[in-house]
Amino acid sequence: MSEPLLQAVDLECERDERLLFQNLSFSIVPGTLTRVEGPNGSGKTTLLRILAGLNDAWSGEILWCGQPRAHDRESFYRNTLYLGHRPGIKPLLTPLENLRALMAGRRPVNDEVLVQALAGTGLAGFEHVPCRNLSAGQQRRVALARLLIADEPLWLLDEVFTAIDADGVQAIETLLQQRAAEGGAILVTTHHDLQVEGMGRITLGRGAA
Repeated sequence: MSEPLLQAVDLECERDERLLFQNLSFSIVPGTLTRVEGPNGSGKTTLLRILAGLNDAWSGEILWCGQPRAHDRESFYRNTLYLGHRPGIKPLLTPLENLRALMAGRRPVNDEVLVQALAGTGLAGFEHVPCRNLSAGQQRRVALARLLIADEPLWLLDEVFTAIDADGVQAIETLLQQRAAEGGAILVTTHHDLQVEGMGRITLGRGAA
């Protein structure tokens, strides 16, 4: 079995004086798709933000490639893709400009590849339209185009199916399965009834919102 990319050891987190989770331990290895599930308010988004390094209100230990994440944060951030619950795009920029910005600091990608990625999420012909003029689903697709050119070994995806139609949902499911088959490691939260053979599960209980 492959060595874990990411390990959580005895994670504990409180919010608004309520315990979200405690004694939470798991490992994420290459070639796997894992769903974080639980009722609303159980801490799914909070957990992903903790794992992504965006929330410091927790205790326990997080290991990256077998070492404390704090020892090599640069490697962790360079090799991790995080897409949050919100699209994270700038409404005044076009889809192409947003995708350029999302790739900035990662690796050089020419516009032809970016345009192909946008077409792959159904945005052909909208590359130069300000995102403020796009629907919520189209804005979400701008962020999802990032997945079509991502090469980070670890993906942390929060509610990736939000505002996406049935065809888009099927395309994302297929993409996630292909990515895992190619050796990527994916951790995802979703209210969508994601059913993928061999999918792992991390189940959280009830807690604060």
